[in-house]
Amino acid sequence: AGSFQEAGVIQQAYNLNFPLHVVPASCAQCPAWSAFSVSSPAIVLETVKQAGAGAEDRPEALVVRLYEAHGSTVTAWLHTSLPVKEAMLCDLLERPLAQGRLRLEQRGLRLSFRPFRVLSVLLLRSC
Repeated sequence: AGSFQEAGVIQQAYNLNFPLHVVPASCAQCPAWSAFSVSSPAIVLETVKQAGAGAEDRPEALVVRLYEAHGSTVTAWLHTSLPVKEAMLCDLLERPLAQGRLRLEQRGLRLSFRPFRVLSVLLLRSC
């Protein structure tokens, strides 16, 4: 019932095509942990990977790729529990964009999306 956004079709499709794999924990009381979360259901965090060209020289560099999936204009927060010292928007070839530096805030990184926009974020972790 309702629209595909209300029905959660995109999340259900990801659940079907990329099921979670259970890994036994070393202790029964390990706290729940998530490396990344996004504040809007319209935003899909598609990829987390080590940065491409020259990544062997910068093992602290990660690329996070997200897209807007509902056809809406939205501002969302990307939160990470990783120790990030710097964040910037980059192109699809993972080159930093001019004026692409993002401000690290308590809530995370504030990202603005137009309908179906793809954003790539280069994160430099503290070692």
